Amino acid sequence: MRSFLTLATTVVLAVASSIASAQSWPTKPVTLVVPFPAGGGTDAFARPLSAQFAKQTGKQLIIDNRGGAGGTVGASIAAKAAPDGYTLFMGAVHHTIAPSMYKKLDYDLEKDFVPLALVAIVPQVLVVNPKNMPVADHKAFLELVKSNPGKYNFGSAGGGTSHHLAGELYKIQTKTFITHIPYRGAGPALQDLVGGQVDMMFDGLGSSATHIKGGRIKALMVSGANRSPAFPDVPSAKELGLPDYTVTTWYGIWAPKGTPVAVQTAAIAEIKKAVETPELKVIWANNGAEFSAMNQTQFAGFIHSEIARWRTVVKASGAKLD
Repeated sequence: MRSFLTLATTVVLAVASSIASAQSWPTKPVTLVVPFPAGGGTDAFARPLSAQFAKQTGKQLIIDNRGGAGGTVGASIAAKAAPDGYTLFMGAVHHTIAPSMYKKLDYDLEKDFVPLALVAIVPQVLVVNPKNMPVADHKAFLELVKSNPGKYNFGSAGGGTSHHLAGELYKIQTKTFITHIPYRGAGPALQDLVGGQVDMMFDGLGSSATHIKGGRIKALMVSGANRSPAFPDVPSAKELGLPDYTVTTWYGIWAPKGTPVAVQTAAIAEIKKAVETPELKVIWANNGAEFSAMNQTQFAGFIHSEIARWRTVVKASGAKLD
């Protein structure tokens, strides 16, 4: 009986501690590991979210950029962090591609993390440097690329990222040969596209939007069946005769496995509260992004299906790490 009472007391105290920690969370700054360098698509959503989080909670959400290996370096770091709610991870579609591209990863996206929220979904966009490729539209672009196989290149956030696979899919569907140039993140790749060191990118609209509006790069096509409300003058892939070219970049937030459920719930509430503010709604809209209302279970199922989907794409395209 004494042992039973001791065990019961321990359980009650543990539950009470968990509830108390959730009610007070956060009591100190929270680190958000972003697995790409500053200036990329992940940053385009992480930084406004960070600012809004600080307004709501009075505590900082510190962005920790850890680029490398298509986002897998940062993911590995986050997976090994203490599961106390003070380290979160902002990954992307790239992390559901990685298991099919890397022979060995020292983390498992589905086993070592707990999905919290899918915060942004944006279409992929084909953008070019207008000086390197002075074309008026996609038709002229395609003619130029087809008549010069291997001459032009596309930058990506790294081997195995959605930028890379979007390019490989495009090559398959248009029967073209374009050289892949991998970077350590979308930010550096985009910087070189603007500077003319690379000719084109298949980028997430969120990171390219500002440069498109500023005329530094030119958008020729958005993936999928519909035009983006943020860029209504840019035709969709379906309009241009590529009905099966559908690639979206999405960004989500995870916590290390073992993070208390009550803390997970508190974190999800703060994330959703931030994304639903008028300020962030405007930023999301300007980046051509949508917020998903998926709950945790739905997000977990979505991740599982994306891993399977990209496994098929990688196999069909023959994509390999450069």
